Amino acid sequence: MEELLLRAIDVQDVDGLQELIESDPGYTERITGYPPGESDAQSLLMMRPEGLAEDAKIVLGAFAGRDLVAVVDLLRGFPNEHTAFIGLLEVHWNHQSRGYGRTTYELVQRYVETTWPEIRTMRLAVVDTNAQVATGFWQRQGF
Repeated sequence: MEELLLRAIDVQDVDGLQELIESDPGYTERITGYPPGESDAQSLLMMRPEGLAEDAKIVLGAFAGRDLVAVVDLLRGFPNEHTAFIGLLEVHWNHQSRGYGRTTYELVQRYVETTWPEIRTMRLAVVDTNAQVATGFWQRQGF
């Protein structure tokens, strides 16, 4: 497995983010009931819970070289000031089952610990229609 670099997704990464989302249409269908849409990457970058400040959301990409292998939607101070909420961790279809999900989560933990000192808890929710796929992964991460 190649070493990963975690950094914020920016405008030049939108096409790669869209390609990652489209690489695993089963995920989107399990969550929304529909296949990926052409503006899902843009929506991921912009959508956040009502009342949450724009700067409290960050979308991080895990890159192996130039390849975006995983994406994480992370909310600071949600649902309370001492909690970070993982809204999404998705690994590109071509990179699944190689340890990239675990490594990405470890990088996210390190990111939160070093940049958001007020955060004491990390939370997430697993959508029922995705539980069979996601629950085991998150349990292995300590959730």
